[in-house]
Amino acid sequence: MKFYNLIIKYRFYLSIVALLLAIIVNVTAGFWPAFILYFLAVIGLASHFFIGPLRLIQEPMEQGRMEEVQKIIASIWFPNLLYKPIRSTYYTLKGNLAMMDQDFDSAEKHMKKSLSLGSPMAEAEGANKLQLGMMALQKGDMKTGESYVRQAIRAGIADKESQAVAFLSMCQIFMNKREFRAAKDYFRKAKALKPTTKQVTDQIKEIEKYISRMPG
Repeated sequence: MKFYNLIIKYRFYLSIVALLLAIIVNVTAGFWPAFILYFLAVIGLASHFFIGPLRLIQEPMEQGRMEEVQKIIASIWFPNLLYKPIRSTYYTLKGNLAMMDQDFDSAEKHMKKSLSLGSPMAEAEGANKLQLGMMALQKGDMKTGESYVRQAIRAGIADKESQAVAFLSMCQIFMNKREFRAAKDYFRKAKALKPTTKQVTDQIKEIEKYISRMPG
């Protein structure tokens, strides 16, 4: 696996070397002896520009090495050449990185770009729409926020923590609309997931102080 990752990391430069060697062999010995080098160069360059190095992101992402993740993302010179599902993932990652930097305008732009391309998995689409919904709610745009969170729930959200966030968001939306029965229903759904993230559990405890007093 590490060897394969090294090839991906240096694929562009290896392809250029293969192309230069192919030209030299072509000049000195003819086309057919150089064919395999041409073939390797074309495959390497095509995969570099059309597939990209996103495979390299998983390990540093899991280990929290975000500077390395940003360098890998920055090494994609022409994102519009990536195959559409990979391009969608690229913009999702750009959006996540922008959110970590609290650059919410850029995050929203990248997430919308990812959605417009179509996410390769329904769960990825759900996660993108949830993030867009949360950003809209933070801006006070309740109507857009509710729309995106609803779409996220319908599309499916992979992990229970994010599902709980979506249900709690809907709970708060309905509390603001004074539709208490619906608010309680979403609160029960969030609590039933038994989330463990401190931020989510704190939010549940905070809402629990008020929700039992609500009619409906």
